[in-house]
Amino acid sequence: MRAREGLGRAGEEAALEVYRRRGFVPLARNWRCPLGELDLVVAREGLVVVCEVKTRSGSGFGGGHEAVTAAKRERIRRLAEAFLQGRGLEPPVVRFDVASVRRTRTGFAVDLFEDAF
Repeated sequence: MRAREGLGRAGEEAALEVYRRRGFVPLARNWRCPLGELDLVVAREGLVVVCEVKTRSGSGFGGGHEAVTAAKRERIRRLAEAFLQGRGLEPPVVRFDVASVRRTRTGFAVDLFEDAF
């Protein structure tokens, strides 16, 4: 389990770095409440992005983005609402992304699916 957790954390860091390069600032990472957990929440110029990060060590199980089911999307929406209310945030735009991250020989490759749901 620890190796998988380490892989997940490394994938989240790789995804966060992509957002940082695009001018986003992190608002939260691994934010938890009784409903569950949000992997990444970042913001830039009135846009808040809630990103579900799925990291794979290979392609044997398909892309990580394929693991975000309708039930998972609905849970993420509810979590985002709880996060925003808890912080007193009312951004003009909230976007839901999925970062599909896979380990490569030299690090990680990140495919961002913007406005995924």
